[in-house]
Amino acid sequence: MPARSLLADLTWYDFVDCVKSDPIIILPVGSVEQHGPHLPLSTDTLLPQALAEAVAERMGGLVAPPIAYGYKSQPKTGGGNHFPGTVSLDGEVLVGLVRNVINELARHGLRKIVLFDGHMENQWFLVEAADLSLRDQKMFRNTDLRIVKLGYWDFISKTTEELLFPDGSPSWELEHAAVMETSLMLHIRPDLVRRELIPNDPPAKFPPFDIYPFDTRPIPATGVLSPAASASAEKGAAVWTQVVADITEALSKAFDKQTSNV
Repeated sequence: MPARSLLADLTWYDFVDCVKSDPIIILPVGSVEQHGPHLPLSTDTLLPQALAEAVAERMGGLVAPPIAYGYKSQPKTGGGNHFPGTVSLDGEVLVGLVRNVINELARHGLRKIVLFDGHMENQWFLVEAADLSLRDQKMFRNTDLRIVKLGYWDFISKTTEELLFPDGSPSWELEHAAVMETSLMLHIRPDLVRRELIPNDPPAKFPPFDIYPFDTRPIPATGVLSPAASASAEKGAAVWTQVVADITEALSKAFDKQTSNV
């Protein structure tokens, strides 16, 4: 079998051999969403895809082709779905798509599935997809499927957070296209970052309630919800090193525990 961990690079013969080793398979789920004037619309897909490949390489796992579309960008976490270029799915469409992919992977014998989220707005729809696919699998008497859902930002340690934000951090909800994402992109895909356009917007201020249609006036014109000027490739490398190691460890424990309970 080829050394690469990408499912799409395998032949079906390779795939059959690979499944025999009971590997984890990671499904990156991102979005097509504005990320200010300096980052590409694919940021939320590029980051989980790259991190997933690094984790899979360490674990001898597979990475499925990513789901590149996500749930609608929200004003308080992503600037909002009204920004040009943002292409989103209705919630039930995302749930159905992820549910279908999980069921197909399980049908082919994969039992350790990771939903690797790169877009904060996806999270509850991934929970629903996991819940429904587990229900589906029970109908087929498959009770040994385990699904782990994670957002890579939840693995950023306090030490790394202090490196990213030496003067104190905004909420993670406002870290959209700001220091963390920009730093990671500077580390993995500097060719896609327009450094001269990195904004330094002050943190957005939103009321503690939502009105629909949403009042877009509190959203910075760039779509970046907090300052990004202090981003650097060095900070991105620090996040990468720490997060890849900790996600690998966490997944190893999660699936080892499942094995011991069978």
